Amino acid sequence: MIETQLDAVEAPVLDLPAALEEAYGGPLRLPERSLYANFVQTVDGVVAIPSLERSNAVIAAGSTSDRFLMGLLRAAADAVLIGSGTLMGSPKALWRAEGAAPDYASAFAELRRRLGAPPHAEVVVATGSGLIDPAHPLLESGALVLTTEHGAARLRGRVPAATEVHALGDGAEVDADALVGALHARGHARILSEAGPHLFGSLLEARLVEELFLTVSPLLLGRGPEPRLGLVAGMPLDPPARLAVTGIRRDATHLFLRYALTR
Repeated sequence: MIETQLDAVEAPVLDLPAALEEAYGGPLRLPERSLYANFVQTVDGVVAIPSLERSNAVIAAGSTSDRFLMGLLRAAADAVLIGSGTLMGSPKALWRAEGAAPDYASAFAELRRRLGAPPHAEVVVATGSGLIDPAHPLLESGALVLTTEHGAARLRGRVPAATEVHALGDGAEVDADALVGALHARGHARILSEAGPHLFGSLLEARLVEELFLTVSPLLLGRGPEPRLGLVAGMPLDPPARLAVTGIRRDATHLFLRYALTR
């Protein structure tokens, strides 16, 4: 069970089913409109190992509390945003709340009913190149792919009918402002980013991220010749993004930190 050490979040309280509130160690407060990110990292700051499939599971060190929090944040979202690297790194995932924490499936479904939301958040894949596997189970089940004109041409006629593909411009990369604007235009007010360090960096650079949920796993993985990524990759942030701690939770082994991005 997660224990609350600090909760200084000023936002509306979600109407959580009792099982979710008990497991979270108290109420969950989320703005009605926000873009919030969720990561798990080791104590020495590793969040992804690109050469290792499902490296996030290794980094999380088998924490059921981290899986629960992942499911809770998905259940509260209108849309879950990932990048092409995250898609490729999890070849069987559907990014659904119950997939992260099956024991809470009925409670997650009840939360979405109380929110007046569809059964599942829409999963959105951002890819500039369109180099994604059309046979990925997520695309078979239905997703939204936001890409460039070049990426859309590459994917045209290749993705399952359940998945939509939209081009957001003719550049080499998907513009972060256009990406989030497209999600707002679809009525998505609460957007959860489970994107990797490159897309997360683009969202930070555009000042679109409002909150960060960060699980700290009690591991030290170190660095060597094999790339091991931190929270932000591919770009320096100048000026740096500044954060304020608004939440501290813990279980027997992991810390669950919550930060607000200051402006």
